[in-house]
Amino acid sequence: MSTSSSPAGPPPPADGLLSAARRNLRELAHGLSHASHPSTPLLADAPKQWQRLLPYVVVLALTATFIPVTINVLTSQYGVPGALAGTLGVAQAAPLLMLAHRPLQAWWIIFPADVIGALVLLAHDPGQHDTWPWPPPVLVACLFLLLALGLRETRRTVVAVWAVTAATGAVLHLIAPSDRSTGSALLLPILGAVVLVIGGAVRERGEATRRLAEQETISEAERAQRTLLEERTRIARELHDVVAHHMSVITVQADSAPYRITGLPEPAREEFAAIAAAARESLGEMRRLLSVLRSDGTEGDRAPQPGLDRLQQLVEATVRAGLPAELSLAADLGEVPPAVDLSAYRIVQEALANVVRHAPGAHTRISVRASGGHLHVLVVNGPAPKPSSPLESAGTGHGLVGMRERVRLTGGTLDTGPLPDGGFRVAARMPLPPATSPAVSPSGHAAEHPSTQPPSEDL
Repeated sequence: MSTSSSPAGPPPPADGLLSAARRNLRELAHGLSHASHPSTPLLADAPKQWQRLLPYVVVLALTATFIPVTINVLTSQYGVPGALAGTLGVAQAAPLLMLAHRPLQAWWIIFPADVIGALVLLAHDPGQHDTWPWPPPVLVACLFLLLALGLRETRRTVVAVWAVTAATGAVLHLIAPSDRSTGSALLLPILGAVVLVIGGAVRERGEATRRLAEQETISEAERAQRTLLEERTRIARELHDVVAHHMSVITVQADSAPYRITGLPEPAREEFAAIAAAARESLGEMRRLLSVLRSDGTEGDRAPQPGLDRLQQLVEATVRAGLPAELSLAADLGEVPPAVDLSAYRIVQEALANVVRHAPGAHTRISVRASGGHLHVLVVNGPAPKPSSPLESAGTGHGLVGMRERVRLTGGTLDTGPLPDGGFRVAARMPLPPATSPAVSPSGHAAEHPSTQPPSEDL
């Protein structure tokens, strides 16, 4: 009775070592044949011109030094004929000019020339100071070449270059006659590894610094965008009160119209009822929108939004805080829309807060007037009375951002900037509705802008 064959086991594992070796060899070959950076000069992004020119000065000095030194060593110490020594010296040292922008391509020329030079030296009798296969000028030039590669190329490329250099030195050591001193065949891989590690560390540190600078730029842009969104949200919350007031007026007028106007037909009553219902529904939607705009754990302001009628209290509170300020508020401003009224107050408030932060004690002038169909708000402060560090060394930028957004909301313009005497100027221009005749008091004079709020403004 024949025994049944055992069940088939798992398939034999693939030859992982050979596959990994082939893959690594392909990567090393690709690293040797493809430069990892464009042909931009080293230090091309340096801020100063002398820094950008420094790599060219260095490679010119290296080339001018190594060409005659290599030729002299080949002719005097190794007995190579002058023409052949000149050809080898130029081939081994002239490509050093490419180190500033194409070090890998320079290696493709210099290293084969060095190998050819080592084979040429085998045909000549070794001298008293014979060093083979890499004469001293060739050894030092190769170290500069490896340093340039470490500064510019990736880790895969420098590993491939080092491996080829070490393997070539080992092969030359094996074929060398016994009378040859082959110490440089081992010395170049050892010193080359040190140089490549130093160059790679410097390159990676530079890349890390560059990435950090890019990340800081991105973070700064994100902070600016977040500040802008926060200011827009804050302005939207404040304008909610203005819009809600108008919607409430519409609701009351629509509800009371049938009682105030006698003889209204039934369709008109239904129309007013529909208007009141739509206004109430809009108010509810606005409350839900406000809850979305409000941050978690915060409550809405219960006090009414301030306006130009509270500028005097704001300036008085600023003066009590130690900032000398003068207010010039025109009495004939006319009809000021609520959004412009609120924006003008907030612009003055932010400007005064910036003076307190960055120029404490500076004399400040505030002017609010209407001209040419626009409301002009001007806040000018002088330099600080005595040199002192600002209360905030690095501001958040919310003040100017908020001013710009408020002026943009009203369709106006904003001009800010330092003054020649060291002060600062904030000038806002916001459109007003068509002018109407100002209210006249019984005495025949234009009524002053009312100021009935209690003087309690928290800066």
